[in-house]
Amino acid sequence: MPANTIHKCFKQPKDYKVKLWRYMDFSKFVSLISKKELFFCRADSFIDPFEGSYPSFNSVLSPIIYQKNSKDSRIPIEVLIQSQKINNNLLAKFRRQWYFISCWHQNEFESAAMWTLYSKGEGAIAIETNYESLQKALPSHTFMGLVNYIDYQSEWLPEGNSFYPFMHKRKSFEHEREVRIIISEEDKIPKTKEGYDFTFKNPNSGICIPVDLDNIINKVHISPLTPSWMVETIKNIIDKYEISTIINESSLYNDPFISN
Repeated sequence: MPANTIHKCFKQPKDYKVKLWRYMDFSKFVSLISKKELFFCRADSFIDPFEGSYPSFNSVLSPIIYQKNSKDSRIPIEVLIQSQKINNNLLAKFRRQWYFISCWHQNEFESAAMWTLYSKGEGAIAIETNYESLQKALPSHTFMGLVNYIDYQSEWLPEGNSFYPFMHKRKSFEHEREVRIIISEEDKIPKTKEGYDFTFKNPNSGICIPVDLDNIINKVHISPLTPSWMVETIKNIIDKYEISTIINESSLYNDPFISN
């Protein structure tokens, strides 16, 4: 069964053949092709402190909506705003350890910015696939879609589903053009009479999902900064693990003033 794409929180591309890229360093690439498993990172491990959070505008607007719909309007709106902010932040931060994410870049061309941001230069790799191939290679308990970029100071984020904050990021990250695959383990959170047991910590730092690499990897791109000796090493590693694919040595930084 393919990844779930029929979900209100997961926006889908117009073209399912759109190219996707996964940029990584050499060690992560070797791990991928040797284990034949796709790694999903725990959401609270990402460098962005806003990961999985709600916009500040939610803490202002939610209580107003709540007060209008409540039969008891005697509670001061300032109290509701502060209460909503505390509750949202506490729950959202706790939930992050129960969501696991694999991030991909949507683009028709390789990205100089992505080589810089998501690799270490020499020996870095980008695997190229397309949306449809990746979706079909994943199990049905994964959810896949396009990340939405919003202004966290002035835009509202729906609170009816816990996937929403993981499928939205600040506009400062629009250059990532991110496609996300998410696994939720929220159903494994221990509960008390009052609700979730907030003292419990998830022991899993990540999740690995077996995948058929021949159905996912259309091309392997080698960083333009990779020295020739390492290019050969990468090619030998690909041969060793019998990955049948096109290997492209990026020409992004070739000198345009040298005649071929």
